[in-house]
Amino acid sequence: MTSAPEKVRTVLGDINPADLGVCDAHDHLFLRSPQLPGQELDSVDAAAEELAAFRAAGGVSVVQWTPHGMGRHAERLPELSGATGVRIVAATGLHQAAHYTPESLERLRAQGLAELFVRELTEGIGHSGVRAGLIKVAGGFHGLDGHARWTMTAAAEAHRATGAPIAVHLELGTAALDVLDLLCGELAVAPHRVILGHLNRFPDLALHHQAAEAGALLAFDGPSRAHHATDWRMPDAVRSLADAGFGDRLLLGGDTTTAGARSVCGGPGMPHLLRGVRPRLERAVGAELTELMLTVNAGRAFGVAWR
Repeated sequence: MTSAPEKVRTVLGDINPADLGVCDAHDHLFLRSPQLPGQELDSVDAAAEELAAFRAAGGVSVVQWTPHGMGRHAERLPELSGATGVRIVAATGLHQAAHYTPESLERLRAQGLAELFVRELTEGIGHSGVRAGLIKVAGGFHGLDGHARWTMTAAAEAHRATGAPIAVHLELGTAALDVLDLLCGELAVAPHRVILGHLNRFPDLALHHQAAEAGALLAFDGPSRAHHATDWRMPDAVRSLADAGFGDRLLLGGDTTTAGARSVCGGPGMPHLLRGVRPRLERAVGAELTELMLTVNAGRAFGVAWR
């Protein structure tokens, strides 16, 4: 029996992985959390301006890692994609417990978390009709608490039902091996369907190599004010991994999480990935590998034979 061709699930429909083009593989157009008071990414107009700036810099696609309950504005994503010409991939999933009220988490436990993820991947987010293209979950600082284990167990169940990749927020870049032990060991998710985010925030090259050897995809993102002290080491990590033969497992993203970080508000924003990070990486590892990370690797990471 011939297997279904792999497709990337965007907010305007499924596309071939090669059509993803130059991709910001980890970012946020919208994000709201009690952990970020006064810095919400909530403006549709600012999101449109940021996407236009990214497009002007040569960007083609953005993968939004904002999960359930954090102000995704899924219903606005198709019009933003159509108006700016930037392909957008939306996420389902759940972040750390600190981003939600206890009442909302209890409601999710009652209704079934895996069922929610599957519904958002296959039918749509809320009443928007927009289907998610990945599952976002989160680890803790150097470990996994009960909430992380609950969300990752649900993510693994939804992955088995749909094929969707699982993208993981690593708190300050830590607990990567704990995540892989749970997702790929206990829960039997194929390692190449797991994307580990924020590794540049914990620049332990030995750890990076272990995660790559396990078969996971590694996402390097930034810059940010909070992680400026470690962000500058990212090219060294990429070069080390590429020299070891892991260049096909690396992704690049911007991870804009606050209003002040947007380029249209005076921050580096999405365009910096292409205007700042790309040339720096090209000097470190060459244009060919940098282009691979921004295009082919992203298509491979988010391309799924959807079930």
